[in-house]
Amino acid sequence: MIVIDAASPVPPFEQLRAQLARQIQDRTLAVGTRLPTIRHLAADLGLAVNTVGRAYRELEEAGLIETRGRAGSFVSAAGEEGRERARRAAADYAAVIASVGLDTSEAIRIVQAALTSGAAAPASS
Repeated sequence: MIVIDAASPVPPFEQLRAQLARQIQDRTLAVGTRLPTIRHLAADLGLAVNTVGRAYRELEEAGLIETRGRAGSFVSAAGEEGRERARRAAADYAAVIASVGLDTSEAIRIVQAALTSGAAAPASS
């Protein structure tokens, strides 16, 4: 279930994007699940079609959904691949932290700072 809070300072497209991403990541929406059409979801949520379209585009750019033309938009298996890449990157990071002798709390602070500052750039494959 998607809930858009009109009083929130977070733009509606971002509220929608974040809720769908969370449902995909926690597997509430399984790989292959067909999402509602942009027009249908916009009508259901009382949002502009462009607002829902932007959320879908951002989810597609993140690899969480894929659009198959007139067939619609579906939860992508690429999200699982992304999760696995993140696990491998975390294991590599943990090895680096151990090799330089940092403690766990400092390692976590470094990651949190990178994530909140936007400094976390996509890794090249």
